[in-house]
Amino acid sequence: MVCRKKAIKLMSQDIFSHLTSSLLAVAFLTSFGSSMLYGYNLAVVNSPAGYIKDFYNRTVVSRNGTGLNEEALTLMYSLTVSVFAIGGLIGSLMVGTLVTKFGRKGTVVNSTVLVFLAGSLMGFSRICGSPEMVIFGRFITGIHSGISLSVVPMYLGEIAPKNLRGFLGLMPSNFICAGVFSAQVLGLHELLGKEEHWPLFLSLVVVPTFIQLMLLPWFPESPRYLLIEKHNVHATITALKWYRAKCNIQAEIEEMQEEQRSLSSVETVSVWQLLLDHTVHWQVLSVVVINIGMQLSGIDAIWFYTNDIFENAGILAPEIQYTTVGTGAIEIVAGLIGCFTIERLGRRPLIIGGFGVMGMCCAGITLSLILQTHVPFMKYVSVGCVVGIIAGFCIGPAGVPFLITAELFKQSHRPAAYTVGGSLNWMSNFTIGFIFPFLQMSAGSYCYLVFCVICLSVAIYVYFVIPETKNKTFVEISQMFATKEAVEESQAFTHPDQLKLKKMNGYGSLENGSLEFDSSSSCP
Repeated sequence: MVCRKKAIKLMSQDIFSHLTSSLLAVAFLTSFGSSMLYGYNLAVVNSPAGYIKDFYNRTVVSRNGTGLNEEALTLMYSLTVSVFAIGGLIGSLMVGTLVTKFGRKGTVVNSTVLVFLAGSLMGFSRICGSPEMVIFGRFITGIHSGISLSVVPMYLGEIAPKNLRGFLGLMPSNFICAGVFSAQVLGLHELLGKEEHWPLFLSLVVVPTFIQLMLLPWFPESPRYLLIEKHNVHATITALKWYRAKCNIQAEIEEMQEEQRSLSSVETVSVWQLLLDHTVHWQVLSVVVINIGMQLSGIDAIWFYTNDIFENAGILAPEIQYTTVGTGAIEIVAGLIGCFTIERLGRRPLIIGGFGVMGMCCAGITLSLILQTHVPFMKYVSVGCVVGIIAGFCIGPAGVPFLITAELFKQSHRPAAYTVGGSLNWMSNFTIGFIFPFLQMSAGSYCYLVFCVICLSVAIYVYFVIPETKNKTFVEISQMFATKEAVEESQAFTHPDQLKLKKMNGYGSLENGSLEFDSSSSCP
C-alpha cells in the first residue's frame, strides 16, 4: 500500500512538473474567455425569461397598438433560446476553414469580435426598443460558441505535452460548468435577477472576452500548426520553449517531423474527403458516436426539467433557485474530479463510467417517477438520480469527446474532424430540445429509458472500439487504428500470409505491396 501511494505521488509529480506557467495561462485564458461563454449563454436566459417576454410584448404594443397572444410570445421567446444552437451549428461548420487560415490561437483571438458585437446588441436592446437585437445577439454568441467549442480543445491539445493533454483538454469543459454556475448565481434576485438588470446580465459576456483579448495575443501559436502546416521551424522552436519546462524539445520536434513526413503528400483534408477516406473510418465513426451520444444522453432535458423534478420532490418554489445553484456547484466539483484524475485513470474509464452512471440514473428516474405516487421516498430518489446524471456527465462525457476528437486524428485530418464532431453536437442539441417535449408527452415517465439505452450503448461502443490514448503521441494513436484496420483486412483475405501494409494519408491501410507481414505474427 505504501509503495502504491509513493508510485501515485511520483507519477503526479512527473505529470505536473511539465505544467509550465505559460501552458496554464493559455489554458485559463482560452477557457475563461471562450469556453465559459458557452455555459453562461446556455443558462443566462432562464432567470430573466419573464422580463424578456414582457419587454417583447411592450415593444409590440408600442409598435402595433396590440400585444402578442400567449402562443406568439412563447414562439418569440423560444426563438431567442433556440437561435443560439442555430448559430452554434454555423460556427462549427466554419472551424476547418478558420483554423487552417488563421491558426488555432489566431481563430480564438479573431473570433472575439463576435462577442463584442453580440454584447453590444443585447446590452442596448432595451434602450433601442428592439427585440430583434436580442435575438440577433443570441445568434452571434451561438456562432462564437460553435467556433470556440472546437478550436479551444484543438489548440490546447496541440500545445500540451502528451502526459498533460487530458488535464488541459478537460479545462474547457470545467469552465463551461463554471459558466453555467456563474449565470445561475448572477441570476439570483439578490444580484442581477431584477427586471432593470437583464440587458446587463445578457451582455456581461464581453468582460471575460476583453481579458482574453488583452493577454492571449502575447502567447505563441500551436507549435504543431507552425511546423506541420506553416513549415516554420524557428517559430516552432520558440513556441516550444515557451510551453515546455526543462524537457528535451528536440525529441518532440522529431516526433512532429515524423508526422510531417507521413503527411508530406497530403494537404489538409475537407469534410467530404474525411468522410470518404476509408483509412480513418473507425476514427470518424468514433467521433460521430461520442458527439451525438454526448447530446442525446438526455443531459439537456435533465437541465431543462430540473425545477419540475425538484418541485415534485417537495422543495418549496422560492428555494428551488438556490437548489439549482447547488446542482451547478456539483457540476464544477465533478468536472474538477475528472480534470485531476484523467491522467491517472485515462480517457476510457471516465467516458465509460460517466455514460454508465448516466444510463443507470436515467433508469432510476423512470422508476422513481412511476413509483413516487405509491412510495413517498421515491421523490428523493429522483433528486439523487438528477444529481447522478449531472455528476456523471461532467466527470467525463462533458469534455472527453472534444479531447478524443483531437487525439484520434493527425494534423491533416483534425480540422475536418472537429467540423464533423462540432456540427453533429449542435444538431443533436437542437434535435433533443425540439423532440423531447413530444417524447415526454407520448412516453411519459418512460421517456428517460430512451436516454438510458443511448448512454449504455455509447459506453459499450467506447469499451470495445476506442483504445486508451493516455500518454500516446498522435502518431502512436494513428498506428493503433491502423492495426485495427490491418486485423479487419486480414480477416477478409483468404491467404493472410499475402497481407502487406502501405502508408496512406499518414495513417495506414492495407494493400498488396510494400511492407510484408509474416502470417505467424498476425493476431489470433
